[in-house]
Amino acid sequence: MSRRTTAMFLSSAGAEFTRRDLTIGEPAADEVLVRVEAVGMCHADLAVQAGEFPFPLPGVAGHEAAGRVEAVGAGVTSVRPGDRVMLTFDSCGHCVWCVSGEPSRCVEFVAYNFTNGARPDGTPTLWDGDAPVHGNFFGQSSFADYALTRERNTIRVPDVAADVASAVLGPLGCGIQTGAGAVLNTLAPEAGGTVAVFGAGVVGLSAVMAAAMLPVSKIVVVDVQDTRLDVASALGATDVVNSRTEDARERVTEITGGGPQYLVESSGVPAVLAQAIQSLAIGGTAAVVGVPPFGVTAPFDVADLVNGSKRVVGVVEGRSNPPVFLPRLAALVATGRLPVEKLVGTFPLDDIEKAAAAMKAGTTIKPVLVPS
Repeated sequence: MSRRTTAMFLSSAGAEFTRRDLTIGEPAADEVLVRVEAVGMCHADLAVQAGEFPFPLPGVAGHEAAGRVEAVGAGVTSVRPGDRVMLTFDSCGHCVWCVSGEPSRCVEFVAYNFTNGARPDGTPTLWDGDAPVHGNFFGQSSFADYALTRERNTIRVPDVAADVASAVLGPLGCGIQTGAGAVLNTLAPEAGGTVAVFGAGVVGLSAVMAAAMLPVSKIVVVDVQDTRLDVASALGATDVVNSRTEDARERVTEITGGGPQYLVESSGVPAVLAQAIQSLAIGGTAAVVGVPPFGVTAPFDVADLVNGSKRVVGVVEGRSNPPVFLPRLAALVATGRLPVEKLVGTFPLDDIEKAAAAMKAGTTIKPVLVPS
């Protein structure tokens, strides 16, 4: 059996999102059918639209959804129809990293979340008439009324967050957990440490919110937009630097008394990454979460890296184990310690192009689309 779903369809790289009625399959044994209540827009979705990420088109993007379970496959035990859920990245479940509780390092991460455009066995989840449509983006393709997910990337909303709106819970599945997890799971700053965040988009600001919960001495945020720096200050940044008007490396080094011990680079701009590494304190660690188009390289001073005993760590999805980490984030939201709602602006799903324009212009930090 199958059912109809309205989805925001991308015909090819560079095309606009357009509304289209598609057919979505019923869940297989390990799958969950979710009625989408809200879905965040992320840089990765716009990268797919621009042809910068290796997701095959025509297809449906979207990967920060929250909603309710409509149906489950025969083998699903962790959720049931009627449950509120958050959707996140997919993973194979059987590689050494998945079985060790670190699915963000899954050896098949790229295939499961980008390049397959279908179930892991190659069968499609979406059709336009008789023609298959690429789906399964991050195991969900949730710019739609319905999303077909796997049990592995479908996380029940904890009871403590029962009153939190889906528009706030959805972004936890990627952008929020990426920034917050980079701080909490990877850097784990010691008391009194200094933290710098380069890039004040939703990922960088999530890192700020996470750092603000910890007993660190400085949280310095670098960006080119004063409006975003104002938000960073409201969320707990102790100092902000506009790199259009100041030398970011010099100012960050000065503010932190020799460079930050912990740093999150979320801009995805190679030159900014190089500058961020230079700004690190001796023995400092940079968690790199910003992703430019695949194949882009960044120059950095190798002598500075070596002589400064610096560490540069790539971090995927905040090094999250979603069944553990997402409920914790939802609880922090529910208790007011992670004020994600301050970043969110909602748009009807049909206004997806307006949401994308607002995100690019910086007038909305985290656009969230709400199906009608």
